[in-house]
Amino acid sequence: MLENYFPILLFILIGLVVGILAMTLGWLFAPNRPDSEKLSPYECGFEAFEDARMKFDVRYYLVAILFILFDLEIAFLFPWAVVLNEIGLFGFIAMMVFLGILVVGFIYEWNKGALEWD
Repeated sequence: MLENYFPILLFILIGLVVGILAMTLGWLFAPNRPDSEKLSPYECGFEAFEDARMKFDVRYYLVAILFILFDLEIAFLFPWAVVLNEIGLFGFIAMMVFLGILVVGFIYEWNKGALEWD
């Protein structure tokens, strides 16, 4: 039974060897010429002007959560669309319930002003 897992183990080992080899070759042969420009902090195209531990606006997190929400929606919609003919009416209704819940959440966020950016 364990011989069935040998190709997976071999694949993992080859991946580790290739990764370690690439990192080692890069470390050995890469030029190391640091200067003040390379060592300076860089953030969004301009110098950092505040502490790295400053508080972010809550709207940033709301936008991130909305992105994850709609990204997951697309991740579920594509496989559903591919097998729509095989799953029939039950699968269609289940996805409509899922999309309905997402639409209610989207309308709630829209009403709360999470999509407005000042």
